[in-house]
Amino acid sequence: MAQQKKMVEAITSRDVDFAKWYTDIVKKAELADYSGVKGCMVIRPHGYAIWENIQKDLDRRFKKTGHENVYMPMFIPESLLQKEKDHVEGFAPECAWVTVGGSEKLAERLAVRPTSETLFCEHFAKVVNSYRDLPKLYNQWCSVVRWEKTTRPFLRTSEFLWQEGHTLHETREEAVEETKRMLQVYIDFYKETLAIPVVTGKKTEKERFAGAEETYTIEPMMHNGVALQGGTSHFFGDGFARSFGITFTGRDNTLQYPFQTSWGVSTRMIGALIMVHSDDDGLVLPPKIAPIQVAVIPVAQKKEGVLEKANELKNRLSDKDFRVKLDDSDKAPGWKFSQYEMLGVPIRVEIGPKDIANNQCVLVRRDTREKTVISLDELETAVEKLLLNIHDSMYEAALKNLREKTFEARTHEEFLDIAANKPGFIKAMWCGDSACEDQLKDETGGVKSRCIPFVEEHLSDTCVCCGKPAKHMVYWGKQY
Repeated sequence: MAQQKKMVEAITSRDVDFAKWYTDIVKKAELADYSGVKGCMVIRPHGYAIWENIQKDLDRRFKKTGHENVYMPMFIPESLLQKEKDHVEGFAPECAWVTVGGSEKLAERLAVRPTSETLFCEHFAKVVNSYRDLPKLYNQWCSVVRWEKTTRPFLRTSEFLWQEGHTLHETREEAVEETKRMLQVYIDFYKETLAIPVVTGKKTEKERFAGAEETYTIEPMMHNGVALQGGTSHFFGDGFARSFGITFTGRDNTLQYPFQTSWGVSTRMIGALIMVHSDDDGLVLPPKIAPIQVAVIPVAQKKEGVLEKANELKNRLSDKDFRVKLDDSDKAPGWKFSQYEMLGVPIRVEIGPKDIANNQCVLVRRDTREKTVISLDELETAVEKLLLNIHDSMYEAALKNLREKTFEARTHEEFLDIAANKPGFIKAMWCGDSACEDQLKDETGGVKSRCIPFVEEHLSDTCVCCGKPAKHMVYWGKQY
């Protein structure tokens, strides 16, 4: 038990130092490590397995909605990047540039892709000729590079993994519908797979993606009340098409510009999983993306029949397609309990001589630590039911945190008081002027507009900052 206690104490309490707690879990749960390249991380097998499960789930959803995977180059010629003025200005400060190839200086600088809109546009211009070629529904799984000044594993790194969808449509209405449809895919994924509730809406003009007419966003809240931009979906209109000369012959035989969207989520979601669900004993993972869903731990395994029975249970669960690991190492059971709690395994199965004699085992759930004794005859059914219950309980706990840390402000003074004393989201009215966004951010040390919700509440008639007539209700909050 001394080893178990030492392992748990290795994590800083989240109530003492949330940032240190986060970093401790990233390392102790073997998700990632620092690399010799500034701002870049090594994603370890446990962390990458989570990403693979995320990728598999999302990829299934994308293909169900008719999208195809493609792959674009990782380098973008500077002249190509310059074709869309707003876009290049938005990403210029974060671009990493290649200037030498082998021993020769390049005639033109190449940007290591910070995002791939320009590459997709160049390709679309070659393959789209008629309305019959539309829509183009593409997605790419890749890494991108954005030269971040301050980095933190999964949340902000110079290189990160993501998917970026890029689609082209015949009409504005179809493109807008696609933008909202893919946002809903993300919303469903966060709830059904990650067990994370989100606030959704559109970004203010100041917070839009560079070159977009509209940006829609999902904003999950971390345990400490800070927001994380969890995913975005952008409607570009025909601005990129005009800049890149993408045209098609329409149904009326006239030359037209198509309408474009893009949307993406990244390994930042792993950071969200940590900060929404985990505790002072380590990672807590939703069952659908946990690399190991069930850990079978034999107790007194040197006694006759224990390992054989543990293997039997492991095989029974594996045959039902649960992701199972049997730990038959010579480490003490207490050490193993702590280890799999640290890794976030949703269910632990304990089996020992007394359990075998009574045709039973003990199920321990990671999220609440609740123990249940079940008959071995009911093992598969009980595990399936418990995994579903764990997911639902994790979602409800996160939803409770979101609701408890969402406040309303009707006056400037009330807004500043909440921002200073109550971490979380603030719902408040806004006049639509970006100067008020800047003022509130400066006055509060970083509280920004998160989104204008699709369904707005009318809290008052005036802007919470300047007192002028209000145009929108906005969610405000600090962000990672």
